[in-house]
Amino acid sequence: MAGQNQHSSHMILAAASHGRQEMMETHASTSAQTGEHKAGLPQMNVNDFAPQLVWLALAFGVLYWVMSRIALPRIADAIETRNRQIADDLDAARKFEHEAELAETAYKTELAKARNKAREIARQTKERLDAENERKRTEVDAQISARLAASDQRIIAAKETALKEVNKVAVTTTGEIISHLAGQKTSNEELAAAIDSIATT
Repeated sequence: MAGQNQHSSHMILAAASHGRQEMMETHASTSAQTGEHKAGLPQMNVNDFAPQLVWLALAFGVLYWVMSRIALPRIADAIETRNRQIADDLDAARKFEHEAELAETAYKTELAKARNKAREIARQTKERLDAENERKRTEVDAQISARLAASDQRIIAAKETALKEVNKVAVTTTGEIISHLAGQKTSNEELAAAIDSIATT
């Protein structure tokens, strides 16, 4: 049993020693390669062109896929959304402009109607006032004419009364004169008839 353990220990030590030697050789090889790479640019190494081209193609393919599947659709969606927003804004502006034109037209129409109505009211008011003034003038003229006619009637009546009084005085005076001169009396009717015949001639 002790011999087996000792043999196992020798085998483990030998494996460890062999592994340490391999690691040293690998490190030496890696150091040599590193020294070779440090001598120039890695991307200018002709031996690395093929892998670099492969990785470039892969990177370009991945970038193209990302751009075509993610970035470009988002940009296109953003542009389309912006264009739709601009188109909607333009449509809204045209709509508001059309509504403003309609409102202005309606305002001008209502203003013209109001002016025409005001003119019609002024015309009707003028006609009504003219008719009222004409009616009052006619009434005043009628009143004046009636008063003038009444005055004429009063003047005529006064004139007739005055003439009658004058005739009476003339008849009385003439009778007294004839009675005094001729010594005879004449009736008032005869004297009045004689005076009237003289006045009419």
